Amino acid sequence: MSEQISRLTNATVSNPAEYGPLREQGPVLRTVIDGVERPVWFISDYEECKEALNDPRFIRDASKLAGREGPGLAEQMLGGAGLPEEYFTYFGNLSLSDGEEHTRLRNAVARAFTARRVNALRPHLERTASDLYAALSAKKEADLVAELGYPLATAAICELMDIEEADRPQLQSWVLELLSYDPELFVPAVRGIVEYYKDLIARRRAEPTDDLVSELLKPGGIHHDLLAEDAIISIFMLLTSTGIAPPAHFLGQAVLTLLSHPDELAVLRGRPELLARRAVPELLRYTTSAPTGGPLHAAEDFEFHGCPVKQGDAVVPSLIGSNHDPKRFSEPQRLDLTRDLGTGVGHLAFGSGAHYCTGAALAQLETEVVIDTFLLKNRTVELAVEPDELPYVDIPGKGAALAGLPVRF
Repeated sequence: MSEQISRLTNATVSNPAEYGPLREQGPVLRTVIDGVERPVWFISDYEECKEALNDPRFIRDASKLAGREGPGLAEQMLGGAGLPEEYFTYFGNLSLSDGEEHTRLRNAVARAFTARRVNALRPHLERTASDLYAALSAKKEADLVAELGYPLATAAICELMDIEEADRPQLQSWVLELLSYDPELFVPAVRGIVEYYKDLIARRRAEPTDDLVSELLKPGGIHHDLLAEDAIISIFMLLTSTGIAPPAHFLGQAVLTLLSHPDELAVLRGRPELLARRAVPELLRYTTSAPTGGPLHAAEDFEFHGCPVKQGDAVVPSLIGSNHDPKRFSEPQRLDLTRDLGTGVGHLAFGSGAHYCTGAALAQLETEVVIDTFLLKNRTVELAVEPDELPYVDIPGKGAALAGLPVRF
């Protein structure tokens, strides 16, 4: 363990190749991540990360801490983007709740993310991917983050929520503005999304359909009560922000990873049956859609793997670091599309415990469809720039994401 406060860039947080020196200090270290000035406990190793994600002494809702003073880590991030406090409520009812309240909200969302609903999206996503390939290959060049990842991820979430086709480009535009963390873009985008969903809720109350919005408006959950409008909007905000941007960037990163590993791509093309069973899980382990999990907060003073954690301390679990822990994975820096991750999920790309990603099955389906369409059924995609010329964008306090993937057909 390390109590000395270091500083990590978002690029380092997202690059498992730079975790060697961090691991030398122990699986848990005290650090400040660029974009958030408050020191955090940063967990880099698999077992410790999984333990923290399942330890009830770590909570998500910092407002529930006894004697709490000042904003929590999530509120610091929102405040740094200039968001007025009255909008904070839309950024946490599900992802930043705990216990019974979290169970109630999660059960409501789970009613819409059933296997039936997700599997029913496959034909639509396959048509969308095929149409995108035809359009992009016809012009011989494309940015697969902006022109594949975002349209496909937007199509998936919007289809699930039954959002009209005409409204989808605006929703995608708002999500891109959220990712900027520029107050001049971020704040109007939040306002636009909130007002849009208020109007959508009103329309679905008047005329329900077989979609996520109508499902959440039904009585349900452990108390069989109705969700308040603010709670429903916060769920939609979570789905909008995490269901579009992270998958969009991950899909680009997954394609980049395969193009950068031609031998492994050749294995997959020769054995396409590996795609869903081995290749997609390995890509999720190797690349990881979100470098870090949501911030945790210590509900009491206790020692965690030799670290004197104090009540209120923020803890950041590194999902990508955990997925490259050499104590857990043999040769973790090597992409192996035949790798057997064992029973269960086998990686922490979607977190663990009560806050395990509700959209995990959808993310896996999106990845499978994109790889099948763009790299297996069609084999003309190649990088248009050198890997070291690719752009990345910092997500303050959370890591960095691939901002563009220029390719040729």
